[in-house]
Amino acid sequence: MIGELLPDSVVAVEAHGEDETGRVPLLYPEEEAVVAQAVDRRRREFAVVRACARRAMEKLSVPPQPVLPGERGAPRWPEGLAGSMTHCDGYGAAAVVRTIDLASLGIDAEPHAPLPDGVLRLVALPAERGREVELAARQPSVHWDRLLFSAKESVYKAWFPLTGKWLGFEQVDIEVLAGADGERHGDFRATLLVPGPLVGGRRLQHFEGRWAVRQGLVATAVVVPH
Repeated sequence: MIGELLPDSVVAVEAHGEDETGRVPLLYPEEEAVVAQAVDRRRREFAVVRACARRAMEKLSVPPQPVLPGERGAPRWPEGLAGSMTHCDGYGAAAVVRTIDLASLGIDAEPHAPLPDGVLRLVALPAERGREVELAARQPSVHWDRLLFSAKESVYKAWFPLTGKWLGFEQVDIEVLAGADGERHGDFRATLLVPGPLVGGRRLQHFEGRWAVRQGLVATAVVVPH
């Protein structure tokens, strides 16, 4: 699902549910230390997405190695790689690309369900809330509020490696485009309301993304080309 939202240069690996044994994927000692005090659910999610990341590395002929959280929890990728990870109930995914092919990327997956009461007001700008109402009237089978939240998460994950700075929900305006003829996939455009990152000597004020709804999930992805 995530892979369909990304260009061919990106390797995406997904995990649905648990394996037949219910085992938690093995972690490197450095990774074990990070989640030593974590509850079982957090430890499992941490391990599953790193197993996905290592399988993606192997497909790029990069030796598997630890993926440790860095500043603000962003994963620290091996030199020459960029990537993003996401997890929610019963699902985990990692997407990895060589930095010669893309400047950055971000992925996110969420349960396809309405946001909890009050959350949309905290994450959406007035213009976004207005567009969400219009989309819901046209295509009520999609939870557009959750899709907007996911898109902002993907934008942040693509933004942070380029800037090293926080990006608040109110600092990006996302216009989601509905799929043609009711299809549950499409594109979105994120307008940065603060100075964007410099990429190849050019300041970017927009990120482009894609979205899809399937199997009880909403997934979004953003790629930043050179």
